[in-house]
Amino acid sequence: MRKLKNLKRTMELLLRILALILSYLGLVINKVLDFVQTRTVPDYPSIRNPILLKSVIELVTELRRGELTSDELVRAYIARVREVNPSLNAVIEERFETALREAKHADELIAKASTEFDRLALFTRYSLLGIPFTVKESCALKGLSYEVGSVVRKGMKAPRDGDVVELMRAAGGIPLLVSATPEFCMSYETNTVANGRCRNPYDLARSPAGSSGGEAALNGCGATTFGIGSDISGSIRLPAMFCGVYGHKPTGGLTSVKGHFPYSAIDDKFPNILQVGPITRFARDMPLLLEIMAGDNKHKLNMSEQVALKDIKIHYAYGFSGLNGFTHPMVDTDIENCIARAVKYFANAGVNCKQLNLDFLSNSMEIALVGLLDIKGLPSIVTQQAHRAPHMRLLIVELFNAIINHSLFTKEALFLELMQRVNGFMSVDNMEQYREEALQIKEHLSNLLGDRGVLFLPTFHTSALGIHTSLVNITGIDNLLIFNVLGFPATHVTMGYNFRGMPIGFQVVAAPFQDKLCLQIAAELERAFQGWAPPKRHQLSN
Repeated sequence: MRKLKNLKRTMELLLRILALILSYLGLVINKVLDFVQTRTVPDYPSIRNPILLKSVIELVTELRRGELTSDELVRAYIARVREVNPSLNAVIEERFETALREAKHADELIAKASTEFDRLALFTRYSLLGIPFTVKESCALKGLSYEVGSVVRKGMKAPRDGDVVELMRAAGGIPLLVSATPEFCMSYETNTVANGRCRNPYDLARSPAGSSGGEAALNGCGATTFGIGSDISGSIRLPAMFCGVYGHKPTGGLTSVKGHFPYSAIDDKFPNILQVGPITRFARDMPLLLEIMAGDNKHKLNMSEQVALKDIKIHYAYGFSGLNGFTHPMVDTDIENCIARAVKYFANAGVNCKQLNLDFLSNSMEIALVGLLDIKGLPSIVTQQAHRAPHMRLLIVELFNAIINHSLFTKEALFLELMQRVNGFMSVDNMEQYREEALQIKEHLSNLLGDRGVLFLPTFHTSALGIHTSLVNITGIDNLLIFNVLGFPATHVTMGYNFRGMPIGFQVVAAPFQDKLCLQIAAELERAFQGWAPPKRHQLSN
């Protein structure tokens, strides 16, 4: 019995030591790259068409008033995608010709509504009528690529729209394309054997993150009105941060994840951890988009009940504390400063702001990891089947081959699958302890935040990573993953740039189904700090 306990302690210690090594190795590599790697300035053109600088809300108003046609709008975004994609490699497959036909149909519907009353009724029924948007490949757009970064799935097409895509189309939206993802969405870097490397719109030598990397890259350079992404461990929020835009992970279970790949048909908890949500340049668009995405759960958001800014209580933290902080990467000073600026702004506006000690998250790494490892029914990237795991030796050999670029699979996805096979170096008994602790934390944080509280904390510890450095920075991810496991809504808010000219920001977290508080704070900060700015200054034509 004593030997068994010692073995468990050894395994836990091994996980922490590994985390410590990765954290400080990542820190050194990041600093070296910041010093030796000059920023690769985007080589695509600046935005010249003023249509591309308008929010969805503005565009809907102009379409309704007849000041703009859907055909003009769709053509403008098609042209922008064609301008930027040779540099970004963010597009997997497009449907531009079909989108133009759908735009023409939208214009015909608008033209038939001859009175202002008729048009109001039309746009009440179809709130996104004539608006183009883009879709992460894993979220399923019927008839387009459904490979999800896998060489083995080459040629696969989505048999139907994913549920959220279907809702957006039912609201009148016009999908333009499907965008790049890592293999099986199992990486924080959008770089696959199947499709190559997707690039950051602010620095072409850096990563747009993942797994919604293609969507964030397109949003960052103004090549879409908004994108549909998915988030299982920060996969919306991290790309949004790296690419200087907004991204919202909804409350667990709010949006349907049917149609998404990978998908688990046997794990009831899966829709609570994975969520589909919006990525957009404009925070003010997110309430509208989220309400549509929520479908039959729209009423749970209670968006119509406004909360006065002065009634919101803000808790904030700059990172983990104690030993947990020691085994996690140090947060960049620029990111701490942007949280401080936001807190100062709200404090000056009379909002109650209080710094929060995150000592109750002392086991955040283990809790987050257990939540991810507990997911059942996901397919292996090697066998492509959920019920047939590859032999451990094969996984190790493929990982080695991937490191030297001689595998069909990516090293990041193989590493995550390998971690799942070894239970993240945790014993079964301790995993149960962390599950119980997660429930306690959820109750504690729900009571703390209530229906008027939010929490500010770093989305990630640094700005956009260099290529092939995601694994040595992986210990920064439980800042994001912990809120998937707990089921709390979280919004990344972009807050300007660091000394390298790369976007930075932080996340706003609220209690379950208080998504509107996250979005309200994001919109307020957008007004105060200007929000998204393009990687290259506009050169608007008359």
